[in-house]
Amino acid sequence: MARKTAMVRADLAALLFLGAFFGFQFIVTLYLQELRGWSSLQTAIALIVMGCDAVLAPTLTPRLVNRYGNSRVIFGGFLLAVMAYGLFLPVGMDWSYAAMFPGLLLSGIAFALAYGPLTIAATDSVAQEEQGLAGGLLYTFTQFGSAVGISAVTAVYGIAAAGADGSPGAVLDAYRTALVVPVVMVLLGTAVSAFGLRSTRNAGRRKGAAPAARAEVDDGVPG
Repeated sequence: MARKTAMVRADLAALLFLGAFFGFQFIVTLYLQELRGWSSLQTAIALIVMGCDAVLAPTLTPRLVNRYGNSRVIFGGFLLAVMAYGLFLPVGMDWSYAAMFPGLLLSGIAFALAYGPLTIAATDSVAQEEQGLAGGLLYTFTQFGSAVGISAVTAVYGIAAAGADGSPGAVLDAYRTALVVPVVMVLLGTAVSAFGLRSTRNAGRRKGAAPAARAEVDDGVPG
């Protein structure tokens, strides 16, 4: 039961994380291209920093997992995502790329820290014969999360923009409102991943208590 609970928790966290990540990327793309008038090439170059996970995921993340464990690394990834998306909430009409860079970079680092360990947590906590089922569930949750994230930010943006006068300032306010969605999603994901931390601590205590109990029994046996 505990293993299935851990799998569901990892799947739900992955849904929220991917939904927030792609929702954030979608709104930032709209902001750069539709409001700022950047070309597709300029936007792609600006967002390329979010791809830093391609370097960090196979190099830094495994070392952190080996040292701190999956749960702590996932939790750290969610915290970085909260910071990344939160930094973008006050986005301005004339923000320079230097102002956007910290949020974009942190979002890429957060992805590197959280996504890989989440896939491990979702499949490593089940029996060998259930690995295929666990992998399929994870894929479903991540795909559904991506669709939910993009749909949610689009809906919120549409509602916010519908009551606006169409001016650039009103459109910017609608983008800011939509950016709240990824923040809320990763905050929920942070809460979900926090349960994984608690479970890890409880498991550690039980493992530590078992040798102590055995030692007490051994001490009570006549030599």
